[in-house]
Amino acid sequence: MGVGLPFTPSRAILSLLITFLVFYCLWSSPSYGRRNIPYVPSSYDWSQHVHKQPVSPSGRVGLPRGIPLELPRIQHDFSAGDLRKRDLDTAKQRQDEIKRAFRKTWTAYEKYAWGRDELAPLTLDGRDTFSGWAATIVDNLDTLWIMGMKREFYKAVGYVAQMDWDQPTSDGFNVFETTIRHLGGLLSAYELSGESVLLRKAVELGDLLYATFDNSEHMPPHTIKFRHLKKGEGHPEPRQSTASLGSMSLEFTRLAQRTGDARYYDAIDRITQAFKRTQNETSLPGLWPLRIDAWNGFKVNDDTFGFGANGDSLYEYLIKEYVLLQGLEPKYKDMYLDAADAGMKHLIFRPMLPDKDDILMLGEASLFREKVRLKTDVEHLTCFAGGMYALGGKVLGRDDHVVVGEKLARGCARAYAAYPSGLMPEIVNLQACPSWEPCEFAPRSKKEPLGFQARDRAYLLRPEAIESIFVLYRVTGNQEFRDIAWTMWTAIRNAAETSEAFAAVEDVTREDVKLKDYMESFWLAETLKYFYLIFSDEDVISLDEWVFNTEAHPLMRTAVGNSRRSR
Repeated sequence: MGVGLPFTPSRAILSLLITFLVFYCLWSSPSYGRRNIPYVPSSYDWSQHVHKQPVSPSGRVGLPRGIPLELPRIQHDFSAGDLRKRDLDTAKQRQDEIKRAFRKTWTAYEKYAWGRDELAPLTLDGRDTFSGWAATIVDNLDTLWIMGMKREFYKAVGYVAQMDWDQPTSDGFNVFETTIRHLGGLLSAYELSGESVLLRKAVELGDLLYATFDNSEHMPPHTIKFRHLKKGEGHPEPRQSTASLGSMSLEFTRLAQRTGDARYYDAIDRITQAFKRTQNETSLPGLWPLRIDAWNGFKVNDDTFGFGANGDSLYEYLIKEYVLLQGLEPKYKDMYLDAADAGMKHLIFRPMLPDKDDILMLGEASLFREKVRLKTDVEHLTCFAGGMYALGGKVLGRDDHVVVGEKLARGCARAYAAYPSGLMPEIVNLQACPSWEPCEFAPRSKKEPLGFQARDRAYLLRPEAIESIFVLYRVTGNQEFRDIAWTMWTAIRNAAETSEAFAAVEDVTREDVKLKDYMESFWLAETLKYFYLIFSDEDVISLDEWVFNTEAHPLMRTAVGNSRRSR
């Protein structure tokens, strides 16, 4: 029998330290916790649902095949010039502040609204606005993982694993929102964590969503009642939101790639073919109107065009689908370029400002007596376009698009800075210069900041502006974008933070803001995620390894990603 070493306090401490490190490494590992989460299937199996008007398997279009193209690098080469330690320390401090805000809000949601779609931040109760399918939980699985909140992540996964899509709190659901929030959220969280139960739930939901295509047009409606869906009585609408039709491609494509089931890709390819066929048949060739008659042959006769509500994500999904398919389907590139160039021609304008800032904004175009009229109301929703143009410009070698993207992103940041609260309103009107060249300022009113007139004075905690600032930082490497982001964040925190969470602002034109009892799931899923990522190391969710859906859910560009998934 050997003689052991004497037990000492220092050895006890060392033993405890080693034990702690082992458990910490296990807890931090992506594989920790797998296979231990009980899966409960939904009570209605949509994979066995019989379609009234099915697509013949022989007529289905499969995923593009071939050798993937080596697409140009999107992100700036940050290794070329190391950041100073002071910059790194500042970024870490700022990132910690964003995580504090997320944790605070998440804790309030857990306490007051767990399992509900949203938290009402002032009355501190739960609301169901998306069929009671726990939108805030599903929408934030990936955010929890990225921020390293593993305990909260696995609690959320445990809840999602037992969700029943056939037990909603409403009689219908929004197909578009369910796709981008729930299906996108499940796929992203699966790809980040590897938890197979999330893919199983994504397939359940994918089969439910696929059933919405069961009609003579094989097009989904914007919303549908469950009783109609089960009877095969749903159909698309004669005035349907263009964005709702064109913003399912990323999620359905990734589901097809992950499962090998061609049905999902075939469904969205049919929509894409309709958009491709009509792109040059509209009143403004290259663009589609905000509303489409998807029930009567995909007619594009309306004459209002824009990158705001009802149009926005259609356009970003064209370039992102091209990236997700690794360049193997060129129609997405061609359609995007035609649309982006048409947007530059008809929608983008230089605002008339006293300081003649070299920035750009996005308006809305319509036809009147065969002449194009530009409406210079700028929606906060359009602020995503700066990032879209910058990303598309890098992928397609269009430096002019990158420049436009930067000026658009700076334009929205300027709209934040224009108001006493430091926040951009939902809709703001500016006068347009005759061209993109500087022009003399001619004020219309002295009641608001010169050059700006708020049409809708609310700020709803939206993400589009910080989304573009984040993309421009990753694309250019310009540290100024981090400072712009921090200025924006400081204004949001000062105006919107409550004792328990964050709330929307009623009127950004006032310094003494009044809050609204409103906080959508995108506050956590998008706004705080982009703020967090702009202060992360640049290889965390690299744009060269991941593509974001319109709800900020990162999807892998390849079957196996090599970039860091969290920090």
